[in-house]
Amino acid sequence: MSDDRQSTPVMHARTARQQRIVEHVLAAGQASAAELADLAGVSLMTVHRDVDELVRRGLVRKFHGGVSAQPTSVFESHSEYRRTTHRAEKAAIAGAALARVEPGSSIMVDDSTTALTLLERISSVGPLTVVTNYLPAMQLLKELPEVRLIALGGDYSRTHDSFGGIGCTESIARMSVDAAFVSTSSMTGSMTYHQEQDIVLVKRAMLDAAARTVLLMDSSKAPRRALHQLRPLDAFDELVVDDGIGDELLAEMREHVSVTVAAR
Repeated sequence: MSDDRQSTPVMHARTARQQRIVEHVLAAGQASAAELADLAGVSLMTVHRDVDELVRRGLVRKFHGGVSAQPTSVFESHSEYRRTTHRAEKAAIAGAALARVEPGSSIMVDDSTTALTLLERISSVGPLTVVTNYLPAMQLLKELPEVRLIALGGDYSRTHDSFGGIGCTESIARMSVDAAFVSTSSMTGSMTYHQEQDIVLVKRAMLDAAARTVLLMDSSKAPRRALHQLRPLDAFDELVVDDGIGDELLAEMREHVSVTVAAR
């Protein structure tokens, strides 16, 4: 057996263990190294290596005697964390949204992991032009021969694993696409929000550049608010949500926008 085959199960075990550590620290606020070793069923030395890696990735903070969570807003913005959460809901939403992608069209996608889940299915659609500022999306799309990839540059954010700032928004302003598929951190029955001003500006520019706008939101994001308003729901052409949305909230949303409910 090759070294690669031997190392794969070890890598999966480490990834799963580190995710458990992160989720525990986020829920508890902080934890000692001994507590984490008991939780993961590994040695203190292994836990310290895991914690050092998580600190390097910006997911937790280390202090004398233990580990604490990053502020919730920072943690929830982190690309690596977002890619591990609510996978079933995002998969259902992506499956429903795929029908909104027309062969031969041009689409713009933001740095949301829900939109990334959509792009993971995009090879079945046919020729497309895809514009994005999200580095994981660029790495995925560059391998697809029928996708013309337009990468948006600007200031790189390690937290979001994407590009933003003036360079990004000015590039978007010079474009016109058939559709934009975006998500955001929270919404109520009538408004969408995000906790970071710079991210709001990029998302607004994408929505302005598109002839049709589709909002992709999993049920964990509603009803919630954040610091900055993005756009009211009635500014979008369509909302795709999973079936975890409550009936009362869903009825309110349908007063403002066409809603598709995707079954998990």
